[in-house]
Amino acid sequence: MSAPLSDARLTDLIAQGTGEILKGVRGVGLLRGRALGEAGDELAQNWIARVLEQHRPDDGFLSEEAADNPARLKKNRVWIIDPLDGTKEFATGRQDWAVHIALVIDGIPQHAAVGLPDLGVVFSSSDAKHVQGPLANKIVVSRNRPPEVATYVCEKIGSEIVGVGSAGAKAMNVLIGDYDAYVHAGGQYEWDQAAPVGVALASGLHASRLNGDKLVYNNADTYIPDLLICRPELADEILGHASDYFDQHGSFLARKSG
Repeated sequence: MSAPLSDARLTDLIAQGTGEILKGVRGVGLLRGRALGEAGDELAQNWIARVLEQHRPDDGFLSEEAADNPARLKKNRVWIIDPLDGTKEFATGRQDWAVHIALVIDGIPQHAAVGLPDLGVVFSSSDAKHVQGPLANKIVVSRNRPPEVATYVCEKIGSEIVGVGSAGAKAMNVLIGDYDAYVHAGGQYEWDQAAPVGVALASGLHASRLNGDKLVYNNADTYIPDLLICRPELADEILGHASDYFDQHGSFLARKSG
């Protein structure tokens, strides 16, 4: 009988396997558009659920693609999953989609992996290190709904603003140094954030709400209005400018995601 997998190894293997499933679904070319995205979501979700049922049957579970079970709120170990983050990007042949796998323990992502399957890489909290050195002078935002607060911050710090698809893709591009920060204020859910935040924090990046509050997961209400992931040396400056923006314009509380 084989030895049980560690949490870290299981997290990484789920991200890797999910990516392979999704590439296979798309690679044969039999589905396009919405049908392709729906098939990818469904097949990846089904496989992940079966893996966790076999390897971690007592843990809680929260996924974008599954009905929420309130029993997770009584568990200190909860898997927070987005099998396919960036369905539109996936379905239209873009590369900026991702797989999000996080094991949250007592509200904090302790083990996390973000797969960028088209790039053939899985970023893991067990070995992540963010790029240091010269700044890129670029901030990455939602490709579909770039937030006004990000434009304000960019003007204040003299950075270019760039739109990218998946939240995981945006966060990991901060980790590798293509961008200095990821600023989001269009609303997200826990499955959009838990894995990217877990990897980002493990790598030494800053991650918080735009008001500086700590990010805590496995809540009854899974909606989170905003997010900042950035180089640690920029955190205070960006948070300060974001605070100034919200003082002038009011907080962004609309319940929409993007």
